[in-house]
Amino acid sequence: MSSPDEFSSSRKHQRSLKGSASLSGTGLFTGEKAEVKLRSAPEGTGVVFKRMDLPDQPTLPALVEFVRETPRCTILGSDQFQVQTVEHILSALKAYDIDNVIIEIDGPEVPSCDGSALPFVSLIEKAGVISQSATKRVHHLEAPVFWSKGDVHLVALPSEEFRISYTLNYPNSELLKSQFFTVHVNEQLYKEEIASARTFSLYEEVVPLIEKGNIKGGRLDNAVIIKGDTILNPEGVRYQDEMVRHKILDLLGDLSLVGESFIAHIIAIRSGHFSNTSFAKELVNNFILEKH
Repeated sequence: MSSPDEFSSSRKHQRSLKGSASLSGTGLFTGEKAEVKLRSAPEGTGVVFKRMDLPDQPTLPALVEFVRETPRCTILGSDQFQVQTVEHILSALKAYDIDNVIIEIDGPEVPSCDGSALPFVSLIEKAGVISQSATKRVHHLEAPVFWSKGDVHLVALPSEEFRISYTLNYPNSELLKSQFFTVHVNEQLYKEEIASARTFSLYEEVVPLIEKGNIKGGRLDNAVIIKGDTILNPEGVRYQDEMVRHKILDLLGDLSLVGESFIAHIIAIRSGHFSNTSFAKELVNNFILEKH
């Protein structure tokens, strides 16, 4: 655990969208169609999901305290409703440093689109980004924060830039084995190096899930499927290390649930949604907010 003097902070202006933009698609797990619309929001709103298909159009803040499950994706929920597979859209919003936005959705799951975050980057750029008058606190770590379980490890180190370094390791996969990637997270590098990386799965893992009906919307046009030393997708991969890049994409989306801006070098080894969100809770517990 960290003590109050192990953090410092700075301030920067909050950001939102100039207008709105929307897309429609099918959920990877539920197979249900939904439309997602990003709308600008006032200062201090935060990132909020709004279920347009439910009575009274209930809302849910994109915060780690609302994580309900992490079954190969991240699910946010309350006692009344939930929203599934939120990590890709949240990843894009975090990369573009969007603080205040309403995510309207008329179904239970965010569309998978092509399995990447690039469609959501396009939404953000179509809507446009604006700087708002109010400022926000940006936390600067002065001591490491870490989470470990078995062979999965996450650590946040003090840094002058927001960077994510990820080591992927699938010892039983002939093709994957081990991949490493590191990136300074900003709009340009995220769009060029991370956003287009698609979700992936080993063939042996995904087939039983499809047979059980747990993945109703899975297709080769919204996920990379690996069988032995072969990529089953006809077009192949977008990068030789597309898989580790997607892991960074997912991690960034899950870390956005901290709900506070921070600068750190995040180092992750073999992490997934459960460990990512557990680490986000650890960061929340360790951030000491000064009173205004």
